[in-house]
Amino acid sequence: MRSVTRRLMLLDTASLYFRAYFGVPDTVRAPDGTPVNAVRGLLDFIARLVQDHRPDELVACMDADWRPGWRVALIPSYKAHRVAVETPAGEADEEEVPDTLSPQVPVIEAVLDALGIARVGVAGYEADDVIGTLATRSAGPVDIVTGDRDLYQLVNDARGVRVLYPLKGVGTLQVADGEWLREKYGVDGSGYADLALLRGDPSDGLPGVPGIGEKTAAKLLAAFGDLAGIMAALEDPRSKLTPGQRKRLDEARDYVAVAPRVVRVASDVPLPEFDPALPREPKDPVALEELARRWGLGGSLDRLLTVLPQ
Repeated sequence: MRSVTRRLMLLDTASLYFRAYFGVPDTVRAPDGTPVNAVRGLLDFIARLVQDHRPDELVACMDADWRPGWRVALIPSYKAHRVAVETPAGEADEEEVPDTLSPQVPVIEAVLDALGIARVGVAGYEADDVIGTLATRSAGPVDIVTGDRDLYQLVNDARGVRVLYPLKGVGTLQVADGEWLREKYGVDGSGYADLALLRGDPSDGLPGVPGIGEKTAAKLLAAFGDLAGIMAALEDPRSKLTPGQRKRLDEARDYVAVAPRVVRVASDVPLPEFDPALPREPKDPVALEELARRWGLGGSLDRLLTVLPQ
């Protein structure tokens, strides 16, 4: 029998429900007055994505650990500014999120489960790592939907992996493939992690190499190939690094030694067994009906249920 290529869509779920929360007015509420703007917004996002891109498989990737200890051990500033409160040693940090968003997350999870949309998170790893592992393992084309530029590192034209980056809702998406990355940043997917490492990322608490911005990082990568090539050039007094670049890279040796493991998404996460197939009908219609009634999911859920069988 001839094998059929299946298109996989991976959702950076937290990235999308954050966007939904801030993009949909908090006047969208359940019958009891509880805000459900993130829940309904995410359902509308998924409906539009399924309608426009027709994936055969869909996985909602979750942050089981949004700030893994192994990353923090390497770079203590990693996402430190996002920690809600100081926690006792040994306890997981809690991410600071809007008061009316946190209660919506369990509702989102319950609705996805009742629909039968695969929801995957793994202890000790971020959603990015789950996405990286699934994208690496997939035999078919992969669409990664995220508002996080970190995942540009997974773009791979040869394997059909691209990023769909929301510009306005999910109706207007930037399709990030290799050609777009090279035009925008001067690197392809395999070089983006090195670019991000050198440039730094304040939103993730990554300092980067002081004095080396995005354009300089891209020029260095073009000249020396990758981070290893740049650091080899630092050891070669005949290389064409400028005195200023040499000084900055030399002073950043400790950071450069550990940052790759922090910046690069994992591709070897031990995933649980799950069915990625996009459901054509709800897995648990009784539970879904109760959730729809309790939370007033109305047209948002109806729109998703309409496109799933198509």
